[in-house]
Amino acid sequence: MKKIAHIETEFKDKFGVPRQSRLLGTSTGRIVFEKEYRDESALVGLEEFSHIWVLWEFSKAKTDAWSPTVRPPLLGGNKRMGVFATRSPFRPNSIGLSVLKLEKIEKTKTEGCVLFVSGCDMIDGTPVFDIKPYLPYCDSIPDAKAGFTEGIEERLLAVDIPEDILEKIPQEKQQFLIDVLSGDPRPTYQNDETRIYGFEILGLEIKFRVKEKLLTVLSAESVDALKKD
Repeated sequence: MKKIAHIETEFKDKFGVPRQSRLLGTSTGRIVFEKEYRDESALVGLEEFSHIWVLWEFSKAKTDAWSPTVRPPLLGGNKRMGVFATRSPFRPNSIGLSVLKLEKIEKTKTEGCVLFVSGCDMIDGTPVFDIKPYLPYCDSIPDAKAGFTEGIEERLLAVDIPEDILEKIPQEKQQFLIDVLSGDPRPTYQNDETRIYGFEILGLEIKFRVKEKLLTVLSAESVDALKKD
């Protein structure tokens, strides 16, 4: 398969990435095509669609080995299910599939036509293999069964960010960060109220602690400044 593009997002590593596409509408990204595929005629008509299917690679989860069973995060990471009954990144072929909202298509001087999207669940730099329009009349199945995920709701936390820390976040990105944190970025099998978690996002190293259903941000330091230290 050929890499036709890559997606640029705010997620620098797997920690904090939404577990499914469209769960985080404030998660935005840019799909930038490789030079070979920057022919704008390939996008004629795409601007008429509101959503797109994106076929991409779990580039951070590639492995030569595979297991027929995995531990789905939705089940707490302590119950095994068949790999083909899950959306685990650890698969025989490291392929991901997401529905993203197509916000706009913008023609640039250096990158050709760029797709601006939202609802992203990929890390920055993820390779893209294909793009197809989402067709509501056949892609949406309201009465579809949800299998073992039936009745399982995404964990949502209350988020407390002290004012002095919130001031370090660009105003237009504050809601995005709150949404990421409220989705509980911790591994589902970890629930240690004394543990301090940390991850990089928005150019900052965010550290936080979770007690019951409240996530409290403890610090937000510039990644560049930390590297200099």
